Amino acid sequence: MAQSNHYDADSISVLEGLEAVRKRPGMYIGSVSRKGLNHLIYEIVDNAVDEHLAGFCDRIHVTLNKDGSATIEDNGRGVPVGMHEKGLPAERLVFTTLHAGGKFDDSAYKTSGGLHGVGSSVVNALSEWMDVEISREGCVHHDHFKRGIPDIELENGLLPTLRKTRKTGTKISFLPDSEIFEKTRFKEDEVISRLHETAYLNPELTIIYDDLRENTPEHLEFHEPDGIIGFIKDLNKNKETVCDVIYLKGEAEGIQVEAAFQYVNEFHENVLGFCNNIYNAEGGTHITGFKTAFTTVMNAYARELNILKEKDTNFTGADIRNGMTAIVSIKHPDPRFEGQTKTKLDNQDAAKATGKITGDELPRYFDKNLETLKNVLACAEKAAKIRKTEERAKTNLLTKPKFSFDSNGKLANCESRDPSICEIFIVEGDSAGGSAKTARDRHYQAILPIRGKILNVEKASIDKVLANAEIKTMINAFGCGFSEGYGNDFDISKLRYNKIIIMADADVDGAHISTLLLTLFYRFMPELIFEGHVYIAMPPLYKAMPSKGKEEYLYDDEALAKYRKTHKGSFTLQRYKGLGEMDATQLWETTLNPETRILKQVEIEDARMASDVTELLMGTDVPPRKSFIYRHAHDAELDI
Repeated sequence: MAQSNHYDADSISVLEGLEAVRKRPGMYIGSVSRKGLNHLIYEIVDNAVDEHLAGFCDRIHVTLNKDGSATIEDNGRGVPVGMHEKGLPAERLVFTTLHAGGKFDDSAYKTSGGLHGVGSSVVNALSEWMDVEISREGCVHHDHFKRGIPDIELENGLLPTLRKTRKTGTKISFLPDSEIFEKTRFKEDEVISRLHETAYLNPELTIIYDDLRENTPEHLEFHEPDGIIGFIKDLNKNKETVCDVIYLKGEAEGIQVEAAFQYVNEFHENVLGFCNNIYNAEGGTHITGFKTAFTTVMNAYARELNILKEKDTNFTGADIRNGMTAIVSIKHPDPRFEGQTKTKLDNQDAAKATGKITGDELPRYFDKNLETLKNVLACAEKAAKIRKTEERAKTNLLTKPKFSFDSNGKLANCESRDPSICEIFIVEGDSAGGSAKTARDRHYQAILPIRGKILNVEKASIDKVLANAEIKTMINAFGCGFSEGYGNDFDISKLRYNKIIIMADADVDGAHISTLLLTLFYRFMPELIFEGHVYIAMPPLYKAMPSKGKEEYLYDDEALAKYRKTHKGSFTLQRYKGLGEMDATQLWETTLNPETRILKQVEIEDARMASDVTELLMGTDVPPRKSFIYRHAHDAELDI
């Protein structure tokens, strides 16, 4: 139902001025990598979605333009343009002042994803230019900014108008600032995924996407009237399902709650949390409330149906969620997140609300669908048996003295025991491992050689994973254990190295080894990636040795092409087939020395997308994998 139509200059509250965003962008958008770059689009889209939640917008159009800019247009009410009590048009305050927006005024927005009122102004501050067109009150009002500073003069204190219109809405175009961001090309796969996700969470909203950057433009429309039920079906589209999608909905504590889940024949759980349409990558209280209530209800049913006998211990939460794909989406009037990028919800009343709705609605469904209940409990029973068997295997495998940390015979450890400065290089092959051990700084650099390609954990059971010598060596070396679907023995505080650096050859085999290692980390030690400890070393492909002048290492074919253009004299070119061809001095200069090396930090922009790609590339279904590889063969970067 639409909120009050009272949304004008008086609805805009101001808390403080725009300061330090350009100096410390990571505080506001997480990072200046591609993850932070795409976040600029999400901030503006989220504002448009808030208009939809308030009942005034049903279409959002996102365009990636040829010049590298992005345009987001909605058909909401339009940002207020009237004179504010601060002596400026309200729109100017929204785009130039931190904590200025309609989200502090309950009459303008009942629920909102744009909690802090910093999104629009931060995007403006981090853009080379921003152009704003607001259709409102019969006119198109116009404003323009350069690096956050207005460069259009006001007319009698108000924004100039371009033309008459009967439409309403806001159109924002901006070009990310190359002085701020490492790269300024938006990653289309991630943007499309986020927009499609938003359409699932808002069944009455249509989102249009156009990418005009290539010779053949891409046009997509997202409208998902089935909502999160359709979302679950999409997530499980290539999986063997155990039951239909089950949907729960209700309101408690003034919080709207909806959840959907389905079981598949797999040994993973995938529970995604959203608050006011914002994906909470690290979950939060709403997920905790859902899981706790779900475990309580299912254990009660297991005893009632005599699946659990009196002497049996309860199923664990991980047992019960084994094979579950779930989405928990809430609308909260006053959400509290940990950090501006909203990765974790912190409201205790959210746990109570999701717990109550789950506890009330689950029995209502399962009492009428007994066969589905039995199928779900059969998944939990199977998971509990596997867990108990594998806990014994895990204990036996990890406590054998020959695999202890100090006597595995492979790790060349560093002298320091201060994790904050220590780093470990995972090196493929004895030859490269020998050079690396000689080249390293023994004080803080450890070398762990591995032999060949490690086990593909996407296709292996946990007992096979733990029986693999290379994997056991890594688990022991890192010192923080590992996690999997039946429990969690991972403790990031025990990590012995601040940087875990994958050092593989710059060829197809090296890329495959890197992918296998990243799959292992993502499945069994995801905190290593989430908390920024995993890196990929970027060894050079060439060494250019001119007849006169300084030798240079070239890291890719593009660098070689630039070198040829700028060096007219004769030079000798050495191509490295592998790290083993470098002597210790070369390896130190190019790959180990913090002053000269290039490292790529591994990030997970979207856990669902990373999971999909990992499963696609490493799973058993061959045709989709071939299709993906052909489609993305031109993309030289590995973004996970």
